[in-house]
Amino acid sequence: MSEESYVWGTGKRKCAIAQVRLFPGKGEITVNDKPYQEAFTRLEHRRMIEHPLLSTDTMGKFRVTVKVNGGGLSGQAAAIRHGIARALAKENELLKPVLRKEGLLTRDARIKERKKYGLKRARKAPQYTKR
Repeated sequence: MSEESYVWGTGKRKCAIAQVRLFPGKGEITVNDKPYQEAFTRLEHRRMIEHPLLSTDTMGKFRVTVKVNGGGLSGQAAAIRHGIARALAKENELLKPVLRKEGLLTRDARIKERKKYGLKRARKAPQYTKR
């Protein structure tokens, strides 16, 4: 671990958990020790990750390192977005209203519904036969 100061934020979405650290720096984003363009090939995921930085106009001001695990790619991208937004709000209180207005500080609580007995999935029932 380095001695330089950083601000951290934890983001969650579905089963994905992202631990985000913001260091003062050039502006590169690394996810699990890889550039985020390599980790997330879809453009919508990259835009999702950049969203808090672009909305607060802090794109080139921080070096972002992320450890993310669990869930799929979309859940991980949303967890990273949430973590970056929380870290930015912690770093500068004045950014909080902007992030709140964009809906980036609110945890998306939707998770997979559990399977119920007698059903095939959470709500899908077996096919009904009359005769």
